[in-house]
Amino acid sequence: MLQQTPVTRVIPHLEAWLARWPTPADLAAVPPGEAVRAWATLGYPRRALWLHAAAVEIAENHGGVVPEDVDVLLTLTGIGDYTARAVAAFAYGHRHPVVDTNTRRVIARCVAGQAEPAPPSRTRDLAAMDALLPADASAAAVFNAGAMELGALVCTSARPRCSDCPLAALCAWRAAGYPEYRGPKKTVQKQFAGSDRQVRGLILAELRSTRHPVTDAEITTLWPEPTQLARALAGLLADGLVTEVAQGAYSLPHE
Repeated sequence: MLQQTPVTRVIPHLEAWLARWPTPADLAAVPPGEAVRAWATLGYPRRALWLHAAAVEIAENHGGVVPEDVDVLLTLTGIGDYTARAVAAFAYGHRHPVVDTNTRRVIARCVAGQAEPAPPSRTRDLAAMDALLPADASAAAVFNAGAMELGALVCTSARPRCSDCPLAALCAWRAAGYPEYRGPKKTVQKQFAGSDRQVRGLILAELRSTRHPVTDAEITTLWPEPTQLARALAGLLADGLVTEVAQGAYSLPHE
């Protein structure tokens, strides 16, 4: 839920989600369209489908209990390195490196002396974090969480609060005089306004607003550019976020 979405917007959705579906079996028992509806305006709505699919897999193949082994977690739909290791470390107490954007930035600055991290690399990023983790599993979990919080609240991307940082005396970037980053950079996402992502969001919002199928005629009123509108609708159909229940009539999946 936090992907491309501020924490303050996520918390109410998370609380409502957990109140409605406290276990994987509860989520698995409803149609996937309900997960998409509850996802509302959070980023990357395909994650709602993936989460629902993972809940079904957990209910059917793992007795309704979220697995604790990283390799098993990685077999679940939509579960990648970060989520698998976060579950294993924070829910079950195992020692694993957990790497997110904030962690990568802290390591880049404090250890590598760079203003920002290079584009993500699974092998490099996990190895860099693993080298820093304490041997004790409980201490490693605290270290993982601490690195994330440090990057989120203090060692921020635009305005790092170096005077408040507990690692200031150890920071290689600070010691080097805050050199500008000149290495390869991650591709910047295109502006949201006017993008296909905005149009997809408008279509999904229309479908979430009703329990009845939405027609082509209704969809055409959502955006003035018909080619872009058709492309966005085709993408939603291909991703499984929208189902054509009759010719020219659409709903959320399996509603």
